[in-house]
Amino acid sequence: MQITITARHFELTKAIRDYVESSCLKIQKYFDHIIYMHITLALENNRNLCEISLGASRFNLQSQAEEMDMYLSIDTALDRMEAQIKKLKDRVTDHQKKALKDHFRDFSRATEIEVNTESRARKTVKTKRVVPESMDIQEAMEKIDGMKEEFLIFRNVETDRLNVLVKKDAEHYKLFEP
Repeated sequence: MQITITARHFELTKAIRDYVESSCLKIQKYFDHIIYMHITLALENNRNLCEISLGASRFNLQSQAEEMDMYLSIDTALDRMEAQIKKLKDRVTDHQKKALKDHFRDFSRATEIEVNTESRARKTVKTKRVVPESMDIQEAMEKIDGMKEEFLIFRNVETDRLNVLVKKDAEHYKLFEP
């Protein structure tokens, strides 16, 4: 990801540059296909303006904020950008979930497998198809507490991969990451 910072009507200090770069890298955990981010910082009549332009593979997003403190304006603009990215990612993943639900009409089925051919012993394997929700680990822990099942399959927002969270007891969990 390429980060470009432009300062208007004031001198850009190293502290502000480092703060902006570290804050922009936090945005990348939500959406890893970001190509560039252009941040414009301006000081006009004792107002601090921050404008952010983000270019991803198929999307261009913009946010802006105006505050009395430069750091606060950066944080506000980045929060607005983060909300846009989350909304965009939810819209994309919801669209994929609908396509999966239409594709798999039956979410569960039972299959009998013959274990021993001589005694005709059979075991039943129940298969359940699950469309994973996108959430972070904290949300998954809160959701599994309200469920009767001891496991939850979800898509981790931070890594964008499938994870399985298993509830061992009230305070202990086990997370499986492929």
